[in-house]
Amino acid sequence: MEIEDDSRATTYTTLAAGPDVRHELEIRRSRFITVLRRSPDEETARSLVSDLRREFHDARHHCSAFVIGPDRMVQRSSDDGEPSGTAGIPMLEALIKRETAPQVTDLSDVSVVVVRYFGGILLGAGGLVRAYSESVSSALESAPLVIRRRLRLCALEVPHAEAGRLENELRGAGYVMAETGYEAKHTILRLALADNPAEFAEAKGRLASLTAGTIDLRPEGTEWIDLPR
Repeated sequence: MEIEDDSRATTYTTLAAGPDVRHELEIRRSRFITVLRRSPDEETARSLVSDLRREFHDARHHCSAFVIGPDRMVQRSSDDGEPSGTAGIPMLEALIKRETAPQVTDLSDVSVVVVRYFGGILLGAGGLVRAYSESVSSALESAPLVIRRRLRLCALEVPHAEAGRLENELRGAGYVMAETGYEAKHTILRLALADNPAEFAEAKGRLASLTAGTIDLRPEGTEWIDLPR
């Protein structure tokens, strides 16, 4: 069984699992409280807005934006009463244009809400755009990020007597080993490979070399995992 070519994104950057990230700015007496949440779906993203409306019930604005999915296909924003285009869109752009590495903009599965307490001084359209954009950018500066990667799990049936040696050789070759299983006559070793045809072909070739072609590599499912940056 061969791996089919797949043009979908196999890696992106997101917030590390953990509590919401909070940051506050004061700009011309207005308070801008920014909250970031890791959001793998729209329900989680929208729950952030609901949570902060309850917490900051007396605030004038709860502007929001989120980007979701490995390919960042889901993108939404809301000005929540601010002049059109002065809050939600700048916030969304701060997310999608954020460089997570030099010339890499792949941040996703992130929602953000900026709660504003009006300080009595009008900022004007340009001032609002800068304030909301800066609020999100500043919060991202302190946010812990991880690389999210889709890996292909592949299994190989190995006689029990050979399993330890082969596993050590595969680890020595730099392969990531996943969960091992045991059957009556075989040990099931599993590799976690980058999910692309070239990686699978290379692993098959290496395995054939190590086993004189007696053991084949069987694709199983895929799994997204967090990796440190």
